[in-house]
Amino acid sequence: MDGKAARMGDSGMRPQDGTIRQGNPGGASAAPLFDGGGSSRPGTWALAASATLLGLALDQASKWWILTAVMDPPRLIPVAPFFNLTLGFNRGVSFGLLAADSPATPWLLSGFALAVLLGFGIWLARDSQPRHGLAAGLIGGGALGNVVDRLRQGAVTDFLDFHWAGYHWPAFNIADTLIFLGAALLVLGARTRNAAPMVLAKPGGDIRHERTRG
Repeated sequence: MDGKAARMGDSGMRPQDGTIRQGNPGGASAAPLFDGGGSSRPGTWALAASATLLGLALDQASKWWILTAVMDPPRLIPVAPFFNLTLGFNRGVSFGLLAADSPATPWLLSGFALAVLLGFGIWLARDSQPRHGLAAGLIGGGALGNVVDRLRQGAVTDFLDFHWAGYHWPAFNIADTLIFLGAALLVLGARTRNAAPMVLAKPGGDIRHERTRG
């Protein structure tokens, strides 16, 4: 056996020119950020639906508790040096953005939220990763919770007030928290996918696996 054949391994011939290849250590290429090559698994749909329903129930239950028990009458309740319970009604989107007093605003924002949920459903039908199902469910539960508020009372009930050194973050609710967590999960998943393993081959040396940084 000549020297060239002796360098053959389980993964084939090692490159001798210092080539850098991106892929998995086993030889398969890294998966794309959003795998649209196959239909969603039933488990992914079940996870998304469960997260949506649980998130919606938690959001609506917390708002009912605040409106009927805690804020009767409405007042500011200090809970911690950096956190209060309060009562506010937001006619805009999450964290008080795009607030407006037009009667059409709740319907427009609700329609936009439902359109976003439809887009997530179409995307989820093409993606089989449970992590994406959980993220879509969290975002869906939060969005539906705020939609129910807008259609029922024309505004979203906010009651969580975080502050520090006299500066207050815009009041928000459980639905906003769910939307934030779902979006954060998608971003973290994207960074994980971008950190694909790199296969480094040096002339006459061993192959090393490193990871790129997103």
